[in-house]
Amino acid sequence: MQETANQWLIVGLGNPGSKYENNLHNAGRIVLHAVADYAGASFSKHRAGAYVANARIGMLPGGRPGPAAILAYPDSYMNLSGHAVSKLMQFYGVKPDHLLVVHDELDIEPHTLRLKRGGGEGGHNGLRSISQSIGTKDYNRLRFGVGRPPGRMDAAAFVLSDFPKKDLDEWAVTVRLAADAIEDVVTLGFEQAQQKLHTA
Repeated sequence: MQETANQWLIVGLGNPGSKYENNLHNAGRIVLHAVADYAGASFSKHRAGAYVANARIGMLPGGRPGPAAILAYPDSYMNLSGHAVSKLMQFYGVKPDHLLVVHDELDIEPHTLRLKRGGGEGGHNGLRSISQSIGTKDYNRLRFGVGRPPGRMDAAAFVLSDFPKKDLDEWAVTVRLAADAIEDVVTLGFEQAQQKLHTA
């Protein structure tokens, strides 16, 4: 186990494979790749069953690189995410208060971002798997709003549909804002980042 006191583990949820790559349900993975790109970090396979990148997030005063964080996404389907997250927390010595899970959220308007600590999973299979595997719901989430399905469309079918091509530029801005929120969590702390995001 690598002890990394106060280091954040940032997990992006999604499904593996090109079939799901641009799905709404893959918002967490998409955001994590953006964070890694901005930080100049790259992902590599980890024995915990995930892809992991070690990154310096943001900038400190004087232009110094920001704090180190672990970026990860499980190499499994959404409903099995918890196994990898639990293994990574053990490996890196991360407690639930320094776990941040990035996920799509049906109950929030599209392009809206919310930081939340603890609470229910709202029917999200990835969150349910994590809560069961780590034995607590008391961890942090960055909720990436995708809105409700149109008409009578099934929610499962909706989240497994792709981001609309006509709106990709607007979604790219939301992904950038989500990456900024992650940077704030790592550099400012959860409560201050939450206050900043929710009053923006």
